[in-house]
Amino acid sequence: MVNTLELTTEYLRHLVRFDTSNPPGNELPCAEYIADVLRAEGMEAQVFEPEPSRGSAVCRLRGDGSQGPVLLMSHIDVVPADASEWMHPPFAAEIHDGYMWGRGSIDTKVLTAAEMATMVTLKREGVALRRDIILAATADEEKGGHKGMGWLAENHFDAIAAEYALNEGGGFGIDMDGRRVYLCQTGQKGSCWLKLTAHGPTGHTAAVSGPNSVAKLCAAVTRLAHAKLPQHRTKSVEQMVHDLGRLKGFPASVLLPLALHPAFEGLILNRPAMSGTIGSILKATLHNTAKATVLRAGEQVNVSPPEAVAYVDGRLVPGQTSEDLIGEIRPYIGDEIAVEIELEAPGFESGYASALYEVFGEVLRAHDPGAALVPFLVPGGTDGHHVAGRGIKVYGFNPLRAEPNWPMIQLAHAPNERISLANVEFCSTVLLDVVRRFCAR
Repeated sequence: MVNTLELTTEYLRHLVRFDTSNPPGNELPCAEYIADVLRAEGMEAQVFEPEPSRGSAVCRLRGDGSQGPVLLMSHIDVVPADASEWMHPPFAAEIHDGYMWGRGSIDTKVLTAAEMATMVTLKREGVALRRDIILAATADEEKGGHKGMGWLAENHFDAIAAEYALNEGGGFGIDMDGRRVYLCQTGQKGSCWLKLTAHGPTGHTAAVSGPNSVAKLCAAVTRLAHAKLPQHRTKSVEQMVHDLGRLKGFPASVLLPLALHPAFEGLILNRPAMSGTIGSILKATLHNTAKATVLRAGEQVNVSPPEAVAYVDGRLVPGQTSEDLIGEIRPYIGDEIAVEIELEAPGFESGYASALYEVFGEVLRAHDPGAALVPFLVPGGTDGHHVAGRGIKVYGFNPLRAEPNWPMIQLAHAPNERISLANVEFCSTVLLDVVRRFCAR
């Protein structure tokens, strides 16, 4: 009998010990380790290196091909970690008080380890498969995936082409009035980075009168910070609202769906009862958003600069475009502010009415009786958009239980990132069961 938990724990320890901080990345040694492990088990494995040191591993466990492949996605790069801010070294994978500590332990090396263990377990047990299972552990997700999944999709899509994909961005549990609810990503907002430029008179500040470029820009950014952009509904969010209302019971079953109507949204979502995770998610996913994050202007205190620039992180509801967002923010920033599109990545929805989504729910209820599965539109970004536009149904499903005093989402990019060994077991067990049920003959 294969001990999948032991495999996952062993793999996770090795993965965390690779310092794949991005920048600079240096994911190649980690990708080679993954490929070597699965190649040693008799699987096909390749390492793609779009540029020196930036490696991604793609491995395949063959089925009979009677149904389309399943792609197991994860990324092996991590955000940087300042060791002085950590209780335990960020790249040592030490275990303390039942937790494995380390950068990437949540985001997303536990998923990589569980995916590796799933493939090894199925291979060792000789499970007959009707679908190929492809693992893609990729570089550069934290910087947009352009040297990882994006590059693979553009240059080697045949190596990762699949009917379905399992990715990060969902599968985590939350406690809701004593009920365990798991959010499954069935869609993702798009990205739109904008450059806002204000112009004004230049010269010695003692002689320049009236608002200069800095004042014009700051006024526009301040108005943007308080903007109320229009509501845009998606099937994922509509279903999430109705499912949550049903789970909470009356009166939430009646009140919560009112949030889908612009006239009542503020009244419903600004209530104290909606101040937690669910309220924040709904506010973010019912609208396009635009937040100024970088400001640049002059270099000398006594010189009024000819221009001032702000960079804005915009997020698009699926179906919305950069032009739509610009049209929505224009009344707030005014006509004098020049707007340029710096980056655009469309959102997507895979839909919750699928055989794989049903399997997620069945397996979660088997391993966590009484739990409920709810669709979820991710307000941020993942590598999913690189393949969703090519016809792959992408679901965010990294199964993790909610735990007291373990703020999973906040820890993902923070000091002292860690994951309990109990959750390593839950993740590996649930993922194996999902893949076995969906792919085995």
